[in-house]
Amino acid sequence: MSTAAQTLGGSDIDQQVRSRVRGSQEESIVSSPKRIARLAGLFYLMVGITGGFSEGYVDPTMYVAGNAAATAASVVANAGLARIGVLAHLADAAFFMLTALTLYVLLKHVHKSVARAMFVFVVIAASVITLNAVFLFEGLQVATDSFYASAFGAAGGTGIVMILIEIQHYGTLAAQVFFGLWLAPLGYLAYKSGLFPKALGVILVVATVSYVIDVAVAFASPEFAKQVHMFLIIAPVISEVWMVLYLLVKGVRTLHTTDRAPIAAIA
Repeated sequence: MSTAAQTLGGSDIDQQVRSRVRGSQEESIVSSPKRIARLAGLFYLMVGITGGFSEGYVDPTMYVAGNAAATAASVVANAGLARIGVLAHLADAAFFMLTALTLYVLLKHVHKSVARAMFVFVVIAASVITLNAVFLFEGLQVATDSFYASAFGAAGGTGIVMILIEIQHYGTLAAQVFFGLWLAPLGYLAYKSGLFPKALGVILVVATVSYVIDVAVAFASPEFAKQVHMFLIIAPVISEVWMVLYLLVKGVRTLHTTDRAPIAAIA
């Protein structure tokens, strides 16, 4: 055998060895669903913490419905909190994406197209969250920079602050459609995979319906929305808390070979 042939042969062997090593590493990752599930649970928990803080505490502190002067004053008085809120919104979007990506890796074998739909809904939601953070930051800039007051007058600057914060407020409300929609494919995948309790898959889908109705009512009839909101958030709270705790504590169910969900035929 010539030296060139030996070199080519050795190169082929090296490539085969590297390919097998990479394949072994990928198989090791995919064959550790509990590890992936717990990582997803950690990311999901961070979504709850950062999103709960930014949307549940910071945003209501900044926004006073129907009162531009009070909203602008609140932004000025809580400027430091507003900056932290912007960072919390951005962290929320990042952790949301990481949650969806990790769950995609965990559940794509069940039905790849459904897993992709789940990920796309999260991408849209995270994009809206990020854009809303910019509106909050710009509201803070207008409220605290004297340039805007001199350029537009005190009343004009206050009005701009109100517009920016209201856009952020209603933008976050609109994003809840996608907070809900991503739970439907997640519920389907959880139900079909056998890795989670079937009841959890069902209530995740129910949570989607609750989210969408809650948002629709909030835009169509704000006064009525206040009366039904506490009822409509029951399913989302139960399903998402249950999912986070299950991922963190249990990971996923250990399935026998005969119990595993088949690979989806539709990519």
